[in-house]
Amino acid sequence: MASKKAAESTLYHLAPKGFWKRFRDAVVINPEISSGLPKQGVNRWPPPGSRLEEYATPATKASDPAQNPYWKRDVRRAYPQLSVVTQAGLSSLLIEHSGNQAIAAPAAKGEAKDVGAISAPRERMDLSAAIATITSSTKVYTESKLPPKLPTPYKRWVSERAPDAPHDPHAYFPMLLYK
Repeated sequence: MASKKAAESTLYHLAPKGFWKRFRDAVVINPEISSGLPKQGVNRWPPPGSRLEEYATPATKASDPAQNPYWKRDVRRAYPQLSVVTQAGLSSLLIEHSGNQAIAAPAAKGEAKDVGAISAPRERMDLSAAIATITSSTKVYTESKLPPKLPTPYKRWVSERAPDAPHDPHAYFPMLLYK
């Protein structure tokens, strides 16, 4: 007895009967292929929508009104928070971070590593005085070390004279061409 290698086309799908079966057999290239229409009682059991119990949303922290106040969920009032830096605070930061930072050498295995002492906060000074002390000790920018430039996606245009257009030699405003 030969075993079937192909799946049964009418096991889980509807098959036409009568006239439509004869019509399908005459028109279809492969009459053994399935119609694609699933049988109602066999394909999905229980059918979708036939279950009696109702879905209950699981309780989470967000579903507890005491732990989920409205002001935390209200995105319309999520304004950007302002940050204020005073001149005195900026001058102390500039002075503190202007010097070269010393990095300790790595300790050998088993040796204790010294942690540098945190320097005491310096006296507050005016911003212009802080900038003057920093620039007097070290030159910030030189001809070889220029400040950073903004990156641009195109090359900056530099004016360059082109050959002049033909014009009257005694014209009051001769046309100058640039490329």
